[in-house]
Amino acid sequence: MDYTVTIDQFEGPLDLLLHLIKQSDIEIEEIEVSKIAEQYLKYIQKQEEMNLDIASEYLNMAAELIEMKSNHLLPRQKKDTTDEFEEDPKDRLIRRLKEYEQYKKVVSSLRELEENRNLVYTKEPVNLSIYQTTDTTLSEDITLDKLLQAFQELLKRKELEKPLHTTVTKKEYSVSKRSFEIKEILRKKKKVAFQELFHEWSRDYVVVTFLSILDLAKKQVLAIEQTHNFDEIVLAVKEETHES
Repeated sequence: MDYTVTIDQFEGPLDLLLHLIKQSDIEIEEIEVSKIAEQYLKYIQKQEEMNLDIASEYLNMAAELIEMKSNHLLPRQKKDTTDEFEEDPKDRLIRRLKEYEQYKKVVSSLRELEENRNLVYTKEPVNLSIYQTTDTTLSEDITLDKLLQAFQELLKRKELEKPLHTTVTKKEYSVSKRSFEIKEILRKKKKVAFQELFHEWSRDYVVVTFLSILDLAKKQVLAIEQTHNFDEIVLAVKEETHES
């Protein structure tokens, strides 16, 4: 069989004509009405032999092509002046084919954009607070921001932001060890000012001490209090604390 495609693979008669023109490897402007009509009618005939229903729009185009082919074969007569501005049937067909070709290109681009958009998944914003496992508020009045502010002010007072002289030290600090030391201090004193826990002024010691305070507050071992705004921050043993 010469034709392996069926008519339901085309979107209409213009789509079929473009397919035949592409098969002939010619430009739309170069079509010969008699040849394209012959190819089109042969294709329609093959479809009828396969017992396929041919839509009326395909039959209408077949009639137009037959009429154009007949007019092309008949001797040309001098046109009346009233037909001077009438569009030539072949030119009209070429124009329709070009417009349909542009339409197909646009459809192809839109389909590609649609496929790319289908790869993007969006989700409406939701409240994630139900997944929060730890309280970022250290006490009723003290927040992490305030504690960081107090720590920065402490560094400024001790001029720790300036480059430190390089020293060799054998003493190592860890959060777990410093946390134990802070708990021992609180067991004895019950309450202690935030800045009193910074006995040494090496950078390692200061950083480990601050991290230990945060860790103990997170574990609900100690409470961080401030009587009034801008007052000194005080650390105290948290009542009824049960460590895991």
